[in-house]
Amino acid sequence: MENKKRIKQIIVVEGRDDSSNLKRFYDVDTYETNGSSINQTDLERLKILHKKRGIVVFTDPDYQGERIRKIIMQAIPTAQHAFIQRSEGVPKSKSRGRSLGVEHANFEALEAALGQIESSSALTEIENPLNTSDLMKFGLVMTNDSRQRREYLCKALRIGYANGKQLLKRLNMFGISMNQVEEVMKNYGTIEE
Repeated sequence: MENKKRIKQIIVVEGRDDSSNLKRFYDVDTYETNGSSINQTDLERLKILHKKRGIVVFTDPDYQGERIRKIIMQAIPTAQHAFIQRSEGVPKSKSRGRSLGVEHANFEALEAALGQIESSSALTEIENPLNTSDLMKFGLVMTNDSRQRREYLCKALRIGYANGKQLLKRLNMFGISMNQVEEVMKNYGTIEE
């Protein structure tokens, strides 16, 4: 792959293996948080980088990755986010350990995740943000199968799993419209996963 695709934003990852995997496929600059040890100095640096080039938070689909993502989201609400599915972050061989992360994702998974940031790179204000009653309309909260519905929606939209409290914030953060939710949810229950 001589002509690697250039990503202008800084990609925030957890470690050097994540950086190495991204650099196999992309011409990209990364910022490594070194696992779960993100501190105030990191946040100050990330704020500067975000002002200069923009940042994309691309942490592992596990507890620590979500923890780091939330810390950055609180400090830099306009940061962009990329997600891989848990199944895309599983090591291909037993010798690679039991870790789950960006370092194990193949090109297709990375491309699907990073393709999302390009389409949402224009920071626009949502005209009609979603509200709790919209989530209720699609059974995404307060029903017996709400969790399964949220998993289905989040997977289809590639926004990482969100619980009932987080979902509304995440959908609005990504600028996802009522029509997009409706389009995805009309197929819920008709497709075997």
